[in-house]
Amino acid sequence: MFKHMEIQSLQDFFQAMDERKSAGVYFYRINGYSREVGEFIRAYYEAARKCGVIIEGKLQNPDEKNLSYYNEMMGMIFELSIEFISVSLKKWLPRMNDHQRENVALSLYDSLFLLQKEGKTEYMLKNAYIKCMCWLYYRFERIVNQLGENTVPKILYEGTISQYELMILSILSNAGCDAVLLQYSGDAGYLKLDPPSQRSRELKLPGLQPFPPDFSLKQIREEVQEAASRQRFYGQLPKRQNCTNAWITGDAFSDLKTPVAERGQDPGLFYNCFCRINGAEDKLTYPTQLYQFQLELKHSGRKLVIINGGLGRPSMEEIAAVKRNHYTRPDQLILDLSSNIRYPADVELQRMMVRAFVDVLLLEIDDAQSGQVNLNKLTNRAVYLLCWLQRYQGRLFADWKEPDVSCFILMGGCRDENEALFVSFLARLPVDVLLLCPRLEKACCLQDRLLYEVNYGESAEISVFPEENADVLVGTAAYHAERELDTLMYQDSGIYRDRQYERANTVILQTMYEEIGILWNEEVKYRPSFCTQEDAVHIPVIFAKVSGVKDGQIAQYWRSIRELVTEDTFVIRAAPYLDPTASNPMRTYAAGFYKNGRLLKDKIKAHPSYPYGYLREEIQDYILEKLKLVIDQKVIKGTFENGTEYLIIATVLNLPKEIVRLIQKFDFTKKNPKLLYIHTTEAVISLEDAILAAFLNRVGFDIVFFVPTGYQNVEKHFNRKIMEEHQIGEYLYDLRVPSLESTSFKARTKWRDLIFKRGK
Repeated sequence: MFKHMEIQSLQDFFQAMDERKSAGVYFYRINGYSREVGEFIRAYYEAARKCGVIIEGKLQNPDEKNLSYYNEMMGMIFELSIEFISVSLKKWLPRMNDHQRENVALSLYDSLFLLQKEGKTEYMLKNAYIKCMCWLYYRFERIVNQLGENTVPKILYEGTISQYELMILSILSNAGCDAVLLQYSGDAGYLKLDPPSQRSRELKLPGLQPFPPDFSLKQIREEVQEAASRQRFYGQLPKRQNCTNAWITGDAFSDLKTPVAERGQDPGLFYNCFCRINGAEDKLTYPTQLYQFQLELKHSGRKLVIINGGLGRPSMEEIAAVKRNHYTRPDQLILDLSSNIRYPADVELQRMMVRAFVDVLLLEIDDAQSGQVNLNKLTNRAVYLLCWLQRYQGRLFADWKEPDVSCFILMGGCRDENEALFVSFLARLPVDVLLLCPRLEKACCLQDRLLYEVNYGESAEISVFPEENADVLVGTAAYHAERELDTLMYQDSGIYRDRQYERANTVILQTMYEEIGILWNEEVKYRPSFCTQEDAVHIPVIFAKVSGVKDGQIAQYWRSIRELVTEDTFVIRAAPYLDPTASNPMRTYAAGFYKNGRLLKDKIKAHPSYPYGYLREEIQDYILEKLKLVIDQKVIKGTFENGTEYLIIATVLNLPKEIVRLIQKFDFTKKNPKLLYIHTTEAVISLEDAILAAFLNRVGFDIVFFVPTGYQNVEKHFNRKIMEEHQIGEYLYDLRVPSLESTSFKARTKWRDLIFKRGK
């Protein structure tokens, strides 16, 4: 039998038999935990999984089927002798060689003999013998023919061991097997069975603590299974992996210019940089610094890609080129989509791409809240990544060879999670990735454990990377001082400079009828619920229908309407305003502007019949944004049912010139434009009129419909109630709309005018 030896270090367990000082084995019990012990247990688990037996929980007693088969094969005869046990083992476990069988027979005999000395009856000895024989066959048969071999088999046992379990483990250990007991509850239970610790040794190391509450072999097994499952995603791994930022000094611009050969010498690594710079060290010299930086990179011969203003969504053609299927599990998704990555010019680089693709998607899965992975969302993000890879890989990796490292610069940082995923992917390839966020109020959404971040206190107003001399805009000290004064005066102060904001959202006020006249001529910043958040204005607007005539007083009725007519008020005097039969040149093209649930804004702007190209770019974007909102919110009946979305597009792209001018003039923190719609007859308001009203409401117009008849009006074209109705008096019919442009009436004096003009 084999000698039980004492280890010098935990690594002794992994030595082959011929590497050990003598032919011996190790049988230890572990009662405490440390990082070193945790790493050893995982390594020992892997060794036992390959050549050994892992016991999670108790060894189950032989069941009726086990005993029936044993009786059929061996009979129920028992004799306490080495010869009987050896002959029985040869029949029961024929794969053992003579030496192994001799050791097991001798060790089993010794164990039974000790039980006999303790006073156990022959019946009890027979039961113990049969139990051990069944365990050897059903639980340890895979290692009995490896006992005592050069590759020493391992047994890993978890829990509080029983008398007969300790007996079978001792038998196998004596016959040439290493064994480890994990005792989460300590050594007390074991010492009741083996007070002098003759059968095993306790592992004693400095700094051992109680095992973590969640530690178990099941946890390790699941980790191993997950690692094995993930490994199949990669296929053949590349020879080199990324060493990101470990070599840098912290001076980002200098680090990116460091020649690749000077970054590190390990042939198994490529050395790249992944950095985000927020703000500018000196905003006066920042543009020139960027210009000189990219010149040096280009002169060094490195591939350089500079992106301004975001990556831009993949086109329909790019998306259609990605082969994909319907997925029910994340592993299906990763395996199938990774097959889209092809770089035949260099197979090693292709393997790097596949590994980076798998890595970032697995991180996405790991970060999913509550472990719930939205497969549709993950598919869309992965498809975007593949589209951008196809778009940029030629520019980044043309004629690539080891150890080339290209450079990718994204001006303005990542705008959304799709761009962040692609940037994280690039940072795991032989690419230096630099995110520049000079405007401190414009935050980049990327979060990545590999990212190195540099923060400066000054904000620089630059949105385009200066690649040519003509692109370098250098502000004077006075210019920047004025910008800083702007920030102090107009940020969170309640004071706003002209056209400070380019985006706005509207919220509809619920008011009394009498409040319409009070709020009508006020700047929106004085209205309830006005606020500015995230570079956008939240505008409280009026959207109401006034039915009837108060007290039947027609003259007073028209006077109250006339008081609402300002220089920024557009008045409609009869229905319908937009005739459904009138010519609209945009109807022909509208169907091509909306595909697969997306408004194709770039296609609209590029169309030769696009009517708003003369407007400021931000106004064009604002109009198209609100057009998209009206469609997406399905405000108008028939949207996505009978093609109404195309009528919405055609109507908004053919607005009257006077309304377009009001939108162009609109400053989101001051007085907003108005629409008065007077409907005095039974004439039907057109669907186009309803579209116009819904759109202008989203733009920020105050809108009031005056309907003295009380008839159903624009609301019949809406999917839900979105405007307030005020019943103010009796219904009157066939009223003639008088001139509303007269200035003979006396304007209402504002309370602020009374206060501020008092001292004049």
